[in-house]
Amino acid sequence: MKNSALIKGTAAIAVGAALLLGGGGTLASWNASDTQAPGTIVAGDLNVTAATGVWKDGSGNAVDISSYRVVPGDTLTYTQVLTVALSGDKMAANITATGTGANNGFTPANVTVSAPVLTAGTPSAVVTNPLTTSKTVTATITFAFKSATTTGRTDVGANYNFGNVAFTLQQITQPGLS
Repeated sequence: MKNSALIKGTAAIAVGAALLLGGGGTLASWNASDTQAPGTIVAGDLNVTAATGVWKDGSGNAVDISSYRVVPGDTLTYTQVLTVALSGDKMAANITATGTGANNGFTPANVTVSAPVLTAGTPSAVVTNPLTTSKTVTATITFAFKSATTTGRTDVGANYNFGNVAFTLQQITQPGLS
């Protein structure tokens, strides 16, 4: 009788364990999900469109740069209207001049090249880099051929390749960008 009670007890435990482990019981696992549309991102833009540039001498007279011959003490000014397009929440850009190295055919000590001066609006007001909005600006750069440092026949017949003079719009990194 003891054996039969022991067998019945063992059988009951085995059946209970089988029910719990084999799916006779319940095992709950909670989970939930929800989705939201994250939206669309659009890239910004940076662009510059240049009008035809104008060369003037120190007296403000327009000159044909392909045939003009400078002399010590002369000044040439290049002016160009630039339409700048900037779009983007952290967009900023600088306008710089390229092709302006003083040693581009002349003795460097005899030529001074100014940084670009940017103006906009009516009346004309100076605009500083960096630009952060779209606008039309007038960029001006001056080449001064010094008379005080030019001695003897220095730079006689020298050529300066003004065909490489241009203005460039370059994005700069704002805080919060990598």
